[in-house]
Amino acid sequence: MQDKKILVVEDDTIISELIMWRLKDLGYTRCSFTSSGEDAIIKAREESPDLILMDITLEGDLDGIDSIKEIKKFMPGVPFVFLSSHIEDEIIERALATRPSGYIAKPFEDFELRMGIEIALMK
Repeated sequence: MQDKKILVVEDDTIISELIMWRLKDLGYTRCSFTSSGEDAIIKAREESPDLILMDITLEGDLDGIDSIKEIKKFMPGVPFVFLSSHIEDEIIERALATRPSGYIAKPFEDFELRMGIEIALMK
């Protein structure tokens, strides 16, 4: 699975660095990163990732949920995992309506990130 391309969309620098470090530690070397929903759509078109790790709350006009909706229009089968500190019912309902491959609550442990990625890539 380590040959899979992973796109990380996270606007918190510390969390994005942690995720990128952890991915490399797990052997995933084909990773890219962006911090906005708008850039995520562009990168997804350009790179055709095998998995997207998407923060829900992003700076800019599009949050992670709306960004995934746009990406699914041209990549309907791409697995994605939401990363979020939100536990509000409304946000969770919006997120679940997109049919994610997973939802990892922040703050998360390395094990949770690893399992979320591996399970999503199995689908």
